[in-house]
Amino acid sequence: MKDSRPLILFVCVHNAGRSRMAEAFFRAEATDRYRVASAGTDPAPEPHPEVVAAMRDAGIEIDRGPGRLLDQQLASEAFRIIGMGCNVQEACPALRLPLEDWDLDDPKGNPPDQVAAIRDDIRRRVSDLLATLP
Repeated sequence: MKDSRPLILFVCVHNAGRSRMAEAFFRAEATDRYRVASAGTDPAPEPHPEVVAAMRDAGIEIDRGPGRLLDQQLASEAFRIIGMGCNVQEACPALRLPLEDWDLDDPKGNPPDQVAAIRDDIRRRVSDLLATLP
């Protein structure tokens, strides 16, 4: 049976940092009224280690498996698609829904304090998003 709950989709190119953090925070804070996923146009084999560490510091373990490929099937299921600041619309012009872009810095290779600041910004934006959803 198909899950009819609205899907919130967080996307970036590699699905290894920002989109994974957003998915994890949404999953932790949202009610069961929504589904959530993250994906990338060129998924990485695993999340960035600095992202795993920053999320662990926030009390959340994220999936260490490979990123998920953003394809038309997944995008067409989405109620809302949110980009993380890495021009996914250009990389995947077939996206049919308008893409809201949060324009976040990439955490990859940054020191822990900068990754934590990006993480905290994502947490705040996810909370704001949840406050606006029907």
